[in-house]
Amino acid sequence: MTDNLKGSLWMMLAMLGFGVEDAFFKAATGSGGITPGMGTVQFGLMAMAIYAIMARQAGVPLWDPAYLRCGLLIRTGFEILGRLFFALSLAYTPLSTTSAILQAAPLVVMASAGLILGEKIGPRRWAAMAVGFIGVLLIIRPSPAGIEANAIFALLGMIGFAGRDVATRTAPAHIRPAQLGVLGFAVVTCAGLVIMAFEPAITRPSLPATALICGTALSGVIGYSALTAAMRTGEVSVVAPFRYSRLLVALILAYTVFGERPDTLTLAGAALIVGSGIYSLWRDGRAKKA
Repeated sequence: MTDNLKGSLWMMLAMLGFGVEDAFFKAATGSGGITPGMGTVQFGLMAMAIYAIMARQAGVPLWDPAYLRCGLLIRTGFEILGRLFFALSLAYTPLSTTSAILQAAPLVVMASAGLILGEKIGPRRWAAMAVGFIGVLLIIRPSPAGIEANAIFALLGMIGFAGRDVATRTAPAHIRPAQLGVLGFAVVTCAGLVIMAFEPAITRPSLPATALICGTALSGVIGYSALTAAMRTGEVSVVAPFRYSRLLVALILAYTVFGERPDTLTLAGAALIVGSGIYSLWRDGRAKKA
């Protein structure tokens, strides 16, 4: 088995993990058994505990002074933004819509790399990114009356995750994945506390909802770990396009578990986002080989 095939399989496992994580969280918060804020806090604490055990087994400290450096502080800020609004979107927006908008994050990362980090991006890739953002507009459908509030949750969450990915490039090289996992899910916990501050009342979560949050944490850790393995195996230009398999997982779960039926415009927008993203990655791979 080649490294590219291994990396692609790891990436598909990661996207399956993240897709199941989203479904568990939506089921927990949508059942009324737990609020989005409390669910996010429980999710963050459980996943952080798992990564803390992994970090101790690897012999790396849970705290590193580099967490307070400018690059990681910026990453933390974007992580809070992404986690906060993505949790709200999962709770109040159809899973298919949330996942489709999230697929635009790699396009935002590419655009940010060109505008902020100074990476060279050709006109064809800029055109592909423009097509991808047209796909986003098809999904959120802005009108003179404005954009639906729930769609804004997904859009802000996507911007937060894209900013986090760009800021990750500036993270110190000595920070291990388990340490980033501890830091990342500590941020998830903080985002949950922010949401709870605006919730009308704190209620005791039900046992079934807590069990679903446990599933959220386990599938999230599996997805994060598999993603790390994927990005360290094979060529990035080959492995990265398999990120879009998350949308397929989300659409299947949305249809079978939540009974969602995305309309034609939503599916067309999702197709434009995924197609433009894959084309951009393909062009990037060709440019690097050249």
